Amino acid sequence: MTSLTVVFFAIFFLSLLFSFVLTLYVRDFASRRGWVAVPSQDRHLHASPLPRLGGVAIFISFLLSMVAAAVMASYVPGLHSAFSLKTLLTILLPASLVFLLGVYDDLYTVGPYVKFAVQALAATMLFMGGLRILNIPVLFGEHRLPWFVGLPFTILWVLAITNAFNLIDGLDGLAAGSALFSTLVMFVVALLSGYSLVTVMTIALAGAILGFLRYNFNPATIFLGDSGSLFIGFLLSALALAGAQKAPTIVAVAIPVVSFGLPILETSLSILRRLISGRPVFTADREHIHHKLLQHGLSHRQVVIVLYAVSAVFALLSLFLLWPTGSSLGLVLAVLGIGIWIGVQRLGYLELGELGRVALRTFEQRQIVINNLAIRRATEELKAVRDYGQIRRVLEAAFGSNDFDGFEVRFKLFPGESHPLGAAEPGAQPQRGEICFHWGKTRGSRSLEGLAVWTLSLDLVSSSNRRRGALAVHRLYSPRALQLDINLLTKAFPIALADALDRTLQNTVQLIPQVGQDDEGFVVAQAG
Repeated sequence: MTSLTVVFFAIFFLSLLFSFVLTLYVRDFASRRGWVAVPSQDRHLHASPLPRLGGVAIFISFLLSMVAAAVMASYVPGLHSAFSLKTLLTILLPASLVFLLGVYDDLYTVGPYVKFAVQALAATMLFMGGLRILNIPVLFGEHRLPWFVGLPFTILWVLAITNAFNLIDGLDGLAAGSALFSTLVMFVVALLSGYSLVTVMTIALAGAILGFLRYNFNPATIFLGDSGSLFIGFLLSALALAGAQKAPTIVAVAIPVVSFGLPILETSLSILRRLISGRPVFTADREHIHHKLLQHGLSHRQVVIVLYAVSAVFALLSLFLLWPTGSSLGLVLAVLGIGIWIGVQRLGYLELGELGRVALRTFEQRQIVINNLAIRRATEELKAVRDYGQIRRVLEAAFGSNDFDGFEVRFKLFPGESHPLGAAEPGAQPQRGEICFHWGKTRGSRSLEGLAVWTLSLDLVSSSNRRRGALAVHRLYSPRALQLDINLLTKAFPIALADALDRTLQNTVQLIPQVGQDDEGFVVAQAG
């Protein structure tokens, strides 16, 4: 066993011991001072008040471990040569700023914009210290980015990862456990890349997280809090930037993204869901991945174990990219894509179902256009007809080529109007003073009676504001969506139909005595 290996094990166990002891102390101290999280909202899943300053123990344990590593570096030549004090301070100073922000938020309340501003300042400090996104092969190839492009991308990366780990901190041990898997991946990458400083920092962070998990795993006695989730997320984003300076491009870009898969997926889903549903992006809800799994009947501990397994899969897939080839990269992307698609579908998000409906309608757009044109064409033809038989033919042509299975029309007759030629229909039983017309696609039946249908009823009101009756369109229940813009039926079409009937029935008006000026009754001339 080499001296470096001994140092790495020593730092890990020191950090683990520090965290184990300090977490117990911080938990009891915070409880005595009343610094606890009270379950006051529906989205809170704990039943009793618990301290939420677990990040304090992780932060102090990490710092103590780094002090011990600095002492060891003076005795281990291989570690001393790579132990850059400048790089260490470049990471620790902004990380401490983010940690203090989290502590303040745990004790009081900080708005999202203040959080983003402080985190952006910390990210800028990283950038000024030389830890930055140098290039993005997918967008810009291998070209080195100018500072005015690299700075926004660096800030965006830090904000995304920092808040991603904060967002999944909703269940006992979830954020800390997911971070542990990501930290171990970064440790392996740094170890194989020969970057001793990042190796030491990741192994120290892993020990601090593992010691804390003893008290944070379900049932938890202390929460990670923003002091912990923001600090861990920021530190991991910074270590990814540090490792990117000495790693091949694919390793520097792809491995951190894949290893942070669960928090990135959670963040992406949350933003997408809220944008689709028209809610503010920063609004809290009970629709996170762990909430959906709880709704499927899993216990708290089962949900955490399932998501640990998901984090482990992301971590394992990211390690495949240590030896990037065309086939390995394609395999990782394929497995990730299929796995995420299946998993998200099983969660049953309503917003994503609506997005899928929109996508399906895109493929069905040709048929929708055909059906819409049939209604538009009928509307225009009704404006010119003056014969009752033409009205019937226009309606049959319009509904015979779209998704409706039948319709029923009831026209009212006003005083002096009579049934036009051809209006009598076999089997129809109109009320006194009206014309009834049925049509249906079902063979052997003209009315769809006895079948399971849904009906849309439209009042026929002419442009002169005279009510002419009603049109009821029927459709058999079907899993296939209605391929028609329903607004075409509810706007101009009923008016055009009512006006066409007005014109048709003007030819049947008979001069008859008026019963009274305000009489609303109808006098109907009998056919024949």
